[in-house]
Amino acid sequence: MELARLDLNLLLVFHHLLREKRVSNVAAVLGMSQPAVSSALGRLRTSLGDALFLRTQGGMEPTPYALQLAEPVAAALDGLQQALNVRASFDPATSERRFTLAMTDVGEMYFLPVLMDALAQAAPGVTLNVVAVTSASLKDDMATGRTDLALGLLPQLQAGFFQQSLFRQPYVCLMREGHPLASKTDLTLPDFAAASHVRVIAAGTGHGRVDGALSEALERQGLQRSIRMTVPHYVALGDVLGHSDLIATVPERFAQRVTHPFALTTRTLPLVVDGSVIHQFWHARLHKDPGHQWLRTLVLQCFGDGSKTSAEQMA
Repeated sequence: MELARLDLNLLLVFHHLLREKRVSNVAAVLGMSQPAVSSALGRLRTSLGDALFLRTQGGMEPTPYALQLAEPVAAALDGLQQALNVRASFDPATSERRFTLAMTDVGEMYFLPVLMDALAQAAPGVTLNVVAVTSASLKDDMATGRTDLALGLLPQLQAGFFQQSLFRQPYVCLMREGHPLASKTDLTLPDFAAASHVRVIAAGTGHGRVDGALSEALERQGLQRSIRMTVPHYVALGDVLGHSDLIATVPERFAQRVTHPFALTTRTLPLVVDGSVIHQFWHARLHKDPGHQWLRTLVLQCFGDGSKTSAEQMA
């Protein structure tokens, strides 16, 4: 259909229905009555010849055609908003903006204490909403602006998103201070393989690739780990290791957070395993947003290692 025949206000209703999934929520956001929102949706359905949204118990679910329209419409509205607000600025000292960050449980332990302290100093009114990177809707949530920034080792975001490397970290062997292997300064390969291990799956991240590379490196030496426990994430690992003779292979910066609270210690791995590069990721629709630019700069200042690979790039 011709754009001249379409009321562009209807696209604003469409965009917010995608995000909110409920007519009542859209009415509140746009300052409209619920009947007015329903009427706008009806007109858009007629204009586009598609139901666009189906009413379910979980709210208004978009049709396949609506999903096809979602990103182009969001990008168009975002571009128009940026053009209209070309002089807009972001003042962290007075802002009350809420940012949504996606990260792993390891990320929560490593990033949040430092980041919240930095916000308390520079932007006391800014708040954070943290979601899991394992969410199946992460890509869509970032594309629609529901999630601002993702932090971590996230191969699923390697394509189609801006990314900036923050730091590279090796992996280390983590155990309790009283562990029989803790008395040895240098951990030997046979001792490492013979110990009882905890394996962390960390689904939805790239840490599983490192674990797989570790297993392959051991197999080339004719060895394999004795896996006594498998856990889905890192959150309880410090407590588990502190009360057992299990050991685990973990990112170095995670180890730095848990060694003191759980009386743990680390040893260098007795074989070469590639470390991981931690990035921050964001969608193109927020690339030029002043507040978002400020947040990305703050994250880089707090966690960047100053490497030459930290330049922003579109993957």
